[in-house]
Amino acid sequence: MAQRHTIGIVGTGTMGQGLAQTAAQSGYAVVFQNRRQESVDRGLEAIRKNLERLVSKQKLTETEMSDTLERIRGVVPIEELKGCERVIECAPEDLELKRDLLQKIDAIVSDEAIIATNTSSLSITKLASYLRRPAHFVGLHFFNPVPLMKLVEVVRGMRTSDSTVAAVRGLAESFGKVPIDVKDSPGFVVNRVLFPMINEAAFTLQQGVASPEAIDECMKLGCNHPLGPLALADLVGLDVVFAILESLYREYGEPRYAPCLEIKKRVEAGWLGRKSGRGFYNYEA
Repeated sequence: MAQRHTIGIVGTGTMGQGLAQTAAQSGYAVVFQNRRQESVDRGLEAIRKNLERLVSKQKLTETEMSDTLERIRGVVPIEELKGCERVIECAPEDLELKRDLLQKIDAIVSDEAIIATNTSSLSITKLASYLRRPAHFVGLHFFNPVPLMKLVEVVRGMRTSDSTVAAVRGLAESFGKVPIDVKDSPGFVVNRVLFPMINEAAFTLQQGVASPEAIDECMKLGCNHPLGPLALADLVGLDVVFAILESLYREYGEPRYAPCLEIKKRVEAGWLGRKSGRGFYNYEA
């Protein structure tokens, strides 16, 4: 596969790992950045393990795995993003953290570069207002796990240019994804519909209507969902679920978005789902 231009991925967590892997498998050179070396190393190791699983399932060859890993360069200094034509920011859902990161990226990359954020709930228009080139800023909301999920919500801010939207739609398609244009509204489409459902499942549990297993089986068998809402919450991470619900509640002020105590208390306990070993289910065994 011919190597394409360079993509910067800022953030080495679950979403950053998935994006770096997907971009590299699609033939792009990737600059994989985090301010902590241990986070970069952990992210690279997670990508390696994901690719090794694909090899073991005969969905990828050893050569393809090796080529993919060679395209990913882990870095700590944010200045290493200088030569990237596209940068996708995947930092946690914290406005001030994203503001600081995006302004640093904006000062480093060329005037022609496009900066995208993978935010799932923050305003693209507001984030763009912090940058010197808001027309070159856009939302690209990928879904977890990135290598498998087809959808990308393309979110245009009020000052995002048509050429920027066209460019990132092309980028998403080159990843093998399906880009769908959505308005810059809190939660966009998927999270606005999905997270109240997860919240209601938690309220159903809190009220003793059924066990987590029963709630999830009802939604799988009755609605043909591949994964029940509580198991999905564990996969996403309950800290992420809580943060998105709080953001939606703050923006809309509607009770259905107020996080259920069954979610809040688990976050306080450090039971964040699969990544911590326990959430609505216990994964430690």
